[in-house]
Amino acid sequence: MKIDDLPLWLLSGGTFAIVVLIMEAGYRWGRSAHRKSKDEKESPVSAIAGSILGLLAFMQALTFNIAYERYDTRKSLVREEANILRTAFARSAFLPETDRAQARQLLRNYVDARVAVVAGGDLAKTAPMLAEAARIQDELWRMAVVNARKDMNSDVAALYVESVNDLCSVHALRVAVGLQARIPGAVWTALFALVVLGGIAVGYEIGIAASKRSFGAPILALAFTIVLSLIALLDVPHNRLIPISQQPLLDLRAAMDRPQP
Repeated sequence: MKIDDLPLWLLSGGTFAIVVLIMEAGYRWGRSAHRKSKDEKESPVSAIAGSILGLLAFMQALTFNIAYERYDTRKSLVREEANILRTAFARSAFLPETDRAQARQLLRNYVDARVAVVAGGDLAKTAPMLAEAARIQDELWRMAVVNARKDMNSDVAALYVESVNDLCSVHALRVAVGLQARIPGAVWTALFALVVLGGIAVGYEIGIAASKRSFGAPILALAFTIVLSLIALLDVPHNRLIPISQQPLLDLRAAMDRPQP
C-alpha cells in the first residue's frame, strides 16, 4: 500500500502526531544538552535547523509540482477523451445503417463505463468498468476493421478507423496517468525523513536556547500536515475533496441521446 492510499484522516492525524512528538523529543534532547553543557550555542543549531527546513521546503515544492501537473493532465485528458468520442460518434454516421446503430450504442455504453470508472472510487471497484471499456473498444475496432476491408481505398472508413484508434490511445493514456502514475515511494520516504529531521532540529533549537515550549510548534506541525495531505490528495486518482470534473463526458452523453442524422 502506498502512503497516499491511506485514509486522509489517518494520514493527516498520523503526520500531525508524529511531528508534534518528534519536536517534543527534540526539545527534551536540547534541554538535556543545555543542562549538561553551556558551550553549545544557539546560532549553529539555528543554522542547521534552517538548512533542514529549507531542504524540506524544496522537496515539498518539487513534490507538489509533480502532483499538481499530473492532476492538471488528468483534467485535460477528460476534455480530450470527450472530444475524441464526440468525433467518433459523429463519424459513425458514415457506417452502414445496421452497424451505425450498433456503433452509436456501443459508444453510449463506453461513455457510461468511463464515467463509472471515476465514480467507482478505488481501483478494485473500477476494474470491472475498465474491463467493460476494453471490451467495447475491441467491438468498435472489430466493426471498424470489417467496414474498412469492404473498401480499402475509402477515406470515410479511414476517418472512422482513425477515431477508434484515437479513442483506444487516449483511454490507455488516462489509465496510465490517472491510475498507474503515482509519486514514488522513495520520494515519500525522503519527505517524511526530512519532516522528522526538521521537527527534531526545531525542537532541539528551542531546548538548547533554554526556552519554554513554544506554542508555535503545533502550528508548524499543522503546516507540515496540510502540505503533505494536499500532495497526497492530488496524487490519489479519485478523491472526493479535489475531484476531477467529468462534465465534458456527461455533456457528451446527453448529446448522444438527442436525435441523430
